[in-house]
Amino acid sequence: MLGSLKNDRAYLFVSGGWLAVRVLIIEDNEQIGEFLARGLASEGHLTHWEKDGEKGLSSAVAETWDVILLDILLPILDGHQVCGLLKQQKTCPPILMLSSLDSTSDVVEGLRIGADDYLTKPFSFEELIARIENLAARNSSKATEPERDPSQLVVGDLLFDTKSLLVSRAGQQIELTSLELSLLEYLMRHGGEVLSRAKILENVWGASMDPMTNIVEVYIAKLRSKIHTPGQEKLIYTVRGRGYFLGFR
Repeated sequence: MLGSLKNDRAYLFVSGGWLAVRVLIIEDNEQIGEFLARGLASEGHLTHWEKDGEKGLSSAVAETWDVILLDILLPILDGHQVCGLLKQQKTCPPILMLSSLDSTSDVVEGLRIGADDYLTKPFSFEELIARIENLAARNSSKATEPERDPSQLVVGDLLFDTKSLLVSRAGQQIELTSLELSLLEYLMRHGGEVLSRAKILENVWGASMDPMTNIVEVYIAKLRSKIHTPGQEKLIYTVRGRGYFLGFR
């Protein structure tokens, strides 16, 4: 349940107005979750608490949040899985990982997966508040930055300049045919979305194409052979019975 607003300290001055900080807590420990929910609400923050990774992920996607507090050792989906899936979204609020895993390797792994900040348990509540407000302020300032040139499609280290029709991955240029370029552009413009074979066929080849053709499978295989070189992370995935998507898993 969202906490009520109680004082001015919980507001951030952003773009000429005061905004409340909306915090999603994903934490399975009852004592810690209760402490976070009550403490943040008493500071005037708006909070919602989920107790497993699957429900936390659903709430993170369904609502708008300024900051997500994410435990690592969660049931169903762990914090690393939740963070990785959220970072595939077109927009993702800052993620502050809270964990009893406090070794340097644990912290580095969390940050590499995509966490924006990492705080080990036990922690100072004052430090937590400062980090939350800092992340929320940085996220609000990013919203006012100029948008990326729409002709530049980027997924990870894969770049497609739709003006020059140049494609590169990790700085290495990739030669593609016109149909491969059209297919890649469609996949990248819908990065992270599962696209059915029929939808790809209609949008890349046109509605007049024979629906029984295997041309989609053929060109997906061609693209994979060119952008999935040894040592590089896979980008094009098959979702059995549903279609394909370009992104990270």
